[in-house]
Amino acid sequence: MEEKEEGLIDENFPLFSKNFTAKPSKKPSSDPEQSQLHPKTLEKSTDPKSHTYSFSDLGLSEWTIQTCKELGMKRPTPVQQHCIPRILAGNDVLGIAQTGSGKTAAFALPILHRLAEDPFGVFALVMTPTRELAYQLAEQFRALGSSLHLRCAVIVGGMNMINQAQTLMRRPHVVIATPGRVKVLLEDNPDIPSVFSKTKFLVLDEADRLLDVGFQEELRAVFQCLPKDRQTLLFSATMTDNLQTLLELSANKAYFYEAYEGFKTVESLKQQYVLVPKNVKDVYLLYILSKMDEMGTRSAIIFVSTCRDCHLLSLLLEELDQSAAALHSFKSQSLRLAALHKFKSGQAPILLATDVASRGLDIPTVDLVINYDIPRYPRDYVHRVGRTARAGRGGLAVSFVTENDIDLVHETEAVIGKELEEIKYEDTEVLADITKVYKAKRVATMKMMEDGFEEKAKERKAQKLKTLAERGLLKNRNKKRKRRRSAEE
Repeated sequence: MEEKEEGLIDENFPLFSKNFTAKPSKKPSSDPEQSQLHPKTLEKSTDPKSHTYSFSDLGLSEWTIQTCKELGMKRPTPVQQHCIPRILAGNDVLGIAQTGSGKTAAFALPILHRLAEDPFGVFALVMTPTRELAYQLAEQFRALGSSLHLRCAVIVGGMNMINQAQTLMRRPHVVIATPGRVKVLLEDNPDIPSVFSKTKFLVLDEADRLLDVGFQEELRAVFQCLPKDRQTLLFSATMTDNLQTLLELSANKAYFYEAYEGFKTVESLKQQYVLVPKNVKDVYLLYILSKMDEMGTRSAIIFVSTCRDCHLLSLLLEELDQSAAALHSFKSQSLRLAALHKFKSGQAPILLATDVASRGLDIPTVDLVINYDIPRYPRDYVHRVGRTARAGRGGLAVSFVTENDIDLVHETEAVIGKELEEIKYEDTEVLADITKVYKAKRVATMKMMEDGFEEKAKERKAQKLKTLAERGLLKNRNKKRKRRRSAEE
């Protein structure tokens, strides 16, 4: 494997613990079929409706089962059925399952079960690639652990580091974090590493992304302060070469559950594309958004490729009297959280976002995903459209395809194993508002110049490059980008 040869993942990557014999839980799984499965077994899930498992069959404690009932979780999903008993038995686990399949509960429930037996310190460290996903995971942990008086902390960039260090020193039960911020806190405060010295669980959510570009140095720093007798749990919606390599290197031959092969999208998702001349993409966007009520669409996420386009589109929709929130990495963390809250609460039925919103976010009201820009990598397409049609619900994904995007669409179709359905609109109907949209875009462009977005973006980029250069990470980042490109191609 090219990535392995270049040293991205090697035998010294300290993810899975070495020379560790897992100890079984005090309450092993009551399902004999589950307990006899060999860790190396590769299993495929079948139709969930054919299963009659309940949460009590998985070996979870009574309070956990009651919490699931109160939260409306009637029966475990396939990924939960397969992974929860293995985690309770002390196995390292790598779980691959589609978006919206219940992966969070698959690791949160057994962690909380074990925490209740012996509550102490930082019991679990959950790593995630984006800040928004970290906050969502914290909400889910708090809901599932409501009867435990769970202390859960979110440690991400964009927030006060002194307050975060103080929070860690109080040793919350569960820490949910992005790798970069934890690395900085570990380096800046000599008392922080000891906080994780007795951690029992390490979780990498969206593990394919964490082990891909840009996180290797941060992860190494974090893993070094974790004990060897921990359990390591990796969950992802897509399988990659890095994950396969780590599976082969795992000291205890981690249990591997894969619900499907490759990059798949759920059957309940309707996937369409529309051929759009590049200069009228905004006109087509307004036309589709104007049909949301007619289509019964409660809310929509529009994905764009750059922060600049995200900001410009938000100003454009504002001029067109469309209520929308914008989410991108050039916003402060408080503004990002405010935008997400505005969308989740229904105050704004439209969310404009870059790929910071493409992973893990579970918002039940999202019925429509629009790819304003086609993503460069098929994996990103899978994660974007996975924001709708979650947990068996229906959903629609519409991609705008310009003359320059044809090859990208064909590449995506080949990877997901499915052809997108072409939809056609009457040009006279769509273009009726072209003058209105063009005028609004001129105003939006002037507003963006007035608010100094371009200058702020340049300053931010320069500062980021300077920080990377000071840490010696700039060359590594460029190499990883090249590796990712060659791997995807």
